[in-house]
Amino acid sequence: MTGDSQHGILMSPSARPGAVPGTQTSAQDDRDLIDVAADLAATAALLEIADELGIFGLLETGVARTVEELAAAAATPMHRMESFLGALAAAGLVIRDSPARSVRVTDAFPQLRTAAGYLCWSLKANRPFIENSLAFFKDHDSASRLHTRDSRDVAVTTRWVGLSDFYPEDLATLVNARPSHLVDLGAGAARLLIDALIELPDATAVALDISAAACAVAAEEAAAAGVADRLSVVQRSIESLADDPSPIAGADVIHSGFAFHDLVPDAATFDAVLRGCKKALTPRGFLAITDAVPYSATARERKFSSLFTYLHEGFMNVRLPTEEDWRATFLAAGFSDITISSHRMPGARLFIVK
Repeated sequence: MTGDSQHGILMSPSARPGAVPGTQTSAQDDRDLIDVAADLAATAALLEIADELGIFGLLETGVARTVEELAAAAATPMHRMESFLGALAAAGLVIRDSPARSVRVTDAFPQLRTAAGYLCWSLKANRPFIENSLAFFKDHDSASRLHTRDSRDVAVTTRWVGLSDFYPEDLATLVNARPSHLVDLGAGAARLLIDALIELPDATAVALDISAAACAVAAEEAAAAGVADRLSVVQRSIESLADDPSPIAGADVIHSGFAFHDLVPDAATFDAVLRGCKKALTPRGFLAITDAVPYSATARERKFSSLFTYLHEGFMNVRLPTEEDWRATFLAAGFSDITISSHRMPGARLFIVK
């Protein structure tokens, strides 16, 4: 399938730059909004099924995959996989090559993945909060112990959003600095560092994360990418750097993505971590922090930013700092040069701190 039909949800007039869904005045605009919602809901559900089947990663490479290959990956009967791939093709998410019995995703897939990521993060990854909101309102402490998010759902949907809406800018920031040594705090599976090391063949890096599972995956992925000899994986909390900053020593760039806001409730520890970062950086070094600000009021950001802010505040006891709060915190820790830019993800900001 080619042309505008590949773009599905992205081609509606109601999605034009500057449009604010929900404020349209014409019946046609209202109808366009509903059509966009229908397309997005269907796309998200179909991609979730592909992820649950374990074939999402194979499809998103863009390489043509046979029915046999995908059925084997999912450990399912071929006729079941054939039926599902037919649905993906009918929806315009994949293109079928009938003689070869294969499919490949359309050119619009990266954008569709990002759009679905916003919906799936909002409604799937945060489902325990939404379904049990009354319990949280009545007894937050008890509810927070009983109703927790699935870490895989959070990681998968965040990745779908991030691959287009904050990851490219973060990676470019690291690579363009041409660092000799870089560190990622809350690195997860260390994909950012691995990609940076591929672009920087003489650099070394440290990936720090509290999750043993994430650290294990990071080590495996680094080995598969041929950079294991240049990537050290450290299983520790970011908070531990307040007492022992040795893992970040000598860094030209220290990066963190959506992890620093978790330190906000303990101001003393947050300050100690930042001061440790300041001391650990080389003379030309800097922090590259991607995080969020609360309730951004711009037309483009206001709806998703409101949800992101409230979920953190109402269910996770995390009050996101404003841009001014972030700046004041960095200045108090001894930094003097702070640049703030907006990511494509609504409410997300990139702080370059020296």
